[in-house]
Amino acid sequence: MLDGRLAQLRRSLETLFPERHLYIRSGGEMRGVVLTTRRQLALAAGVAGCALWMGVCTAAMLANVVSTGADNQRVTKLKAYYERVNADRQARLNSAVAQLSVTNGSIDDLAQSVEKRHEALAMLLSDFRTPGALQAALPKPTKGETASQRVQAVRMDQERLIEQAENVAKTRAERLRLAFRLAGLDPGNFTRAGASSLGGPLIDAKDPRALAAVLDVDEGFAERIQHAATDMSDMRSLNQAVEKLPFARPTSAPQLSSSYGVRLDPFTHRPAFHSGLDFPGAFLTPIYATAPGVVSFTGERSGYGQTVEIDHGGGFKTRYAHLAAISVGVGQRVGIGARVGAMGSTGRSTGPHLHYEVWVDGRPQNPDRFVKAGDYVQQTAGPG
Repeated sequence: MLDGRLAQLRRSLETLFPERHLYIRSGGEMRGVVLTTRRQLALAAGVAGCALWMGVCTAAMLANVVSTGADNQRVTKLKAYYERVNADRQARLNSAVAQLSVTNGSIDDLAQSVEKRHEALAMLLSDFRTPGALQAALPKPTKGETASQRVQAVRMDQERLIEQAENVAKTRAERLRLAFRLAGLDPGNFTRAGASSLGGPLIDAKDPRALAAVLDVDEGFAERIQHAATDMSDMRSLNQAVEKLPFARPTSAPQLSSSYGVRLDPFTHRPAFHSGLDFPGAFLTPIYATAPGVVSFTGERSGYGQTVEIDHGGGFKTRYAHLAAISVGVGQRVGIGARVGAMGSTGRSTGPHLHYEVWVDGRPQNPDRFVKAGDYVQQTAGPG
């Protein structure tokens, strides 16, 4: 079978390359050349080899040209980049030289700029209760220290001072916001959004460019003052709100006998809603107001026994029930921690304890959230 295929291939080659006779006449003589099939195949193979070699060489040359072009392009881009960098550096150098030329080597302009920044910083910190903080921005002169070194030291201390103010205000504000969320309240309702003002006269700090013009400082420093003032304004607003909300504990008794929500009623032994917290304790244990306000009710309430209710404003009200004695009267203004009564077991009660409720806009809330929020505020109390 292989022999047959070889014979068929031989016949095909002989058909493609038949034997040819060439006659060449030179000098009156005739000579004949016979081109057999084998010779024609050898000649064709040589021509094909040469063509393949030329193709390979041509492709290699084209690839080299393309690679060289890409390298040249990268070199050109790199060269342009370094030219831009050098031009930028040269421009900065020229600007610095020009500034030195204008001031004739004096630090008067620099000192004036520092003074303006310091005045702006003093205005920012005027309501920020950090005794002695402003004096920290003015380092004591060191022996042998030049005027330019002193100005530079003052600027560095100013940067540190405003950074410290930013960190303290922002951290305290974030902790107070978390306390409000623990109590189930939206902290945004207790901050004066956009009410950033600096110092005595009202200076709107919304636009840093306008603020920079008013304070006569650079825009970057004005923007930092703007952020710090916003954080400090939020911190002050939240601090003021905390002082008015029922975040304090109504008694020194640390334990709870009943929490807020559905429980088994101690009399009917059936599930019933319990609208407050029960603090068990010794008879006549002092009971305190959890926030400043005005006493709105004193006396007997059905099921509650001897009761005191305090209106704290803004829709907040607290109730203190089962008291043995009442120490305040209706219309009396009380402060946080003021004694309002003594623990007892009046009304629907199984033993001496305080039943404590927190109401917001006429609806009972979970007092435990307010107590935990107050504990968190006390734990994280910092400079404000």
